[in-house]
Amino acid sequence: MKINRWLRQLCLFLFSLMSLSCTDTLESSVVVYSNDFSDLNLAGFDGARLFIFQDDTISGFYNKEEVTLRIENLPSHNVMKVTVDILVHDSWDGNPDDEQSGPDFWIMAVDQQEVVRTTFSNSPCESTFCLYQSYPDNYARQNVPKSGAVKTNIPGLCLFGAFESYTTQYSISRLVDHTNGDIDISLKDELRQDGIPDQACDESWSIASIVVEALVVN
Repeated sequence: MKINRWLRQLCLFLFSLMSLSCTDTLESSVVVYSNDFSDLNLAGFDGARLFIFQDDTISGFYNKEEVTLRIENLPSHNVMKVTVDILVHDSWDGNPDDEQSGPDFWIMAVDQQEVVRTTFSNSPCESTFCLYQSYPDNYARQNVPKSGAVKTNIPGLCLFGAFESYTTQYSISRLVDHTNGDIDISLKDELRQDGIPDQACDESWSIASIVVEALVVN
């Protein structure tokens, strides 16, 4: 019934945000992919690369780019859990739609279906001026810069490399109904920086780690 499917989707959404399970029971969970890039491994990735930031090897940095992770031969499951730790570097402007500097989107898609479309802001927020972001919600909710971050006191990468707090780390986790034997997880941005000569230095993002789990939920 449609109402049961709607309730299941609601429960999955709440579970992904707040670890709520509603009436579902987690029967099994298998980690099918885990990578923090410390062993210089990009197996399964298309369009990815490595670099060193703050003495750690991570994947990035990206500007107007898309990377895709393909995992094959999955065990039996009906839900996939994807957890990505990303680093948002330098001058992300969040929600403002001024046809020049924003909105600055970051997107996660599973098998070509978007599960996250949000914005981030690294701007200082004052009572008279604040560039709001959507995260931890999808666009176009209004949240203060760095809402939902797990770490905020990281130096910038390029344009603001000499300044603290211009890289922000987020841990983004989503549950998705899924039964296929393979999965494609795409991560990309839609950054706006009209008139900026070195756009990757102005704002970019990186992947610190990614964990993918195959779940059986009944």
